[in-house]
Amino acid sequence: MSESGAKSQLTITRAEIAANGSMTVDRTKSFTAMLNPSEFKHRREIRYNTKPTLGQIGSDTRFSAVQPDTVNFSILLDGTGVVPVAAADASKSVADHVKALNDVIYKYDGEDHEPDHVRLLWGTLILYGRLQSMAVQYTLFKPSGDPLRAKIDLEFVGFMSTKEAELAANRSSPDLSHLVVVRAGDTLPLLCNRIYGDAAYYPEVARYNRLDSFRDLTPGSRLHFPPLE
Repeated sequence: MSESGAKSQLTITRAEIAANGSMTVDRTKSFTAMLNPSEFKHRREIRYNTKPTLGQIGSDTRFSAVQPDTVNFSILLDGTGVVPVAAADASKSVADHVKALNDVIYKYDGEDHEPDHVRLLWGTLILYGRLQSMAVQYTLFKPSGDPLRAKIDLEFVGFMSTKEAELAANRSSPDLSHLVVVRAGDTLPLLCNRIYGDAAYYPEVARYNRLDSFRDLTPGSRLHFPPLE
């Protein structure tokens, strides 16, 4: 459920990354789950170097790196007619839905020579990243052999630009962290210029605050401006 109480469906939307690391969501290339996952796992991992040096009695846990977030879950596709679907999808088969999902998360981008980035959005889950694995299990079929039901296991690995990594690495600096209440007339570039002395940081701040658009700031809302170096 959304904050308004309306039901929200898991959506996976194609995203494009600019040279400065900012990400733009392309809503024309999106997949909406027929049924929301019953659960999902959001994993975060910190790596340590525990290899002892020669002659050392014990091994210290020396920080090595913060690994990208991973999210995995399963979605169900049903072509029996039991699950209500939008009128535009009524004629689509399970195979059509699998292809539509593939086109968003798996299709190889010939121009960039790598799979596209995506945004996962559902409830409190917001993740920018890329597909790591996908497994489709077909469980019900027509007499012709065409699938009527499928379970798809998905795993995504998070993406973070170099600038965002710098911001995340310094979140604990209280003297450089800022929480700002938006006032009428405020814009994100203006606030960045006021806090950082450089308006060019607005794409990173927009992503840090999970804003779909940096232009639409709601007066009274709170924005976090992480530390910079």
